Amino acid sequence: MTGAAALRRAPAPRPRGVPAPRALGALAARCLRLEVDTFPKPGLVSHVDNGSHHDMTAGMLRRSADALEPYFTALAEAGARYAPMDELRVIGLDAEAAMMKATGGVNAHRGAIFGLGLFCAVAAAPCEADPGEADFGEADPGETTLGETTLGEAARRRYGEAVLKGPVALLSHGTGARRRFGAQGARGEAAAGFQSVYRLGLPALEDGARLAPCDAEAMRVHACFALIAAVEDTNLLHRGGAEGLAFAQAQARDFLAQGGVGAPDWRRRAERVHAAFVRRRLSPGGSADLLAFSLFARAVEGA
Repeated sequence: MTGAAALRRAPAPRPRGVPAPRALGALAARCLRLEVDTFPKPGLVSHVDNGSHHDMTAGMLRRSADALEPYFTALAEAGARYAPMDELRVIGLDAEAAMMKATGGVNAHRGAIFGLGLFCAVAAAPCEADPGEADFGEADPGETTLGETTLGEAARRRYGEAVLKGPVALLSHGTGARRRFGAQGARGEAAAGFQSVYRLGLPALEDGARLAPCDAEAMRVHACFALIAAVEDTNLLHRGGAEGLAFAQAQARDFLAQGGVGAPDWRRRAERVHAAFVRRRLSPGGSADLLAFSLFARAVEGA
């Protein structure tokens, strides 16, 4: 089945409490826009400036998010049918083509298509599956109920093995970082159940909300710094090598150690870190994706 055919296919019946695919598609696109509308994020494109990127703007990223929304919906519809990973990949490739058309050939959201696509697929699945009706590929049908399981754990159970066995993009930045530095990247993150979302992103969003209770943007900034501080970001490795990654993590850890967004001068200090990243042309794109994933998980799981 082509991705276009999947877009036209009627959604599967949905038990009470399971989000509608269209709502999940809209949420995924909204999380990408919220990531753009966050400043200061060290080295990253925002509504204020282009960070370390000469080929990206906030407007471009918003156009990409708009173009991807129907494909996130299609991925959710496929997940509701417990479609195998091969079907998700077809829709994902069509989503990448739509992104490239919207951005004039710039890879704005390839990693986000992968991660948010998996989240949409598992979020739309019924809590109980009939193994006789579902095609799980390599997965164990006995481990497919969502119930109280997180989206990340559901993605690991249903698609983790297929993710690791799937084709590798030979020319991607993540593949290069894996070869040079042994970094796990997006594939390893997904196969492990998106641990960076649950151990870093979501707790940091809650910390940010506590430290700056009337400032949603500050909450997102705090989570972004927490992710940069600890994630082995393949985009940082691609741009700055091991030295660049170490510099970025140290800067983010220092910001957090001084109180993060709870400090009175947090914005000025965050802008200084942003400027330092730009001077070095560092851009933690993997952490930006994980911020969007964390926002999506927070909304769906009701954290």
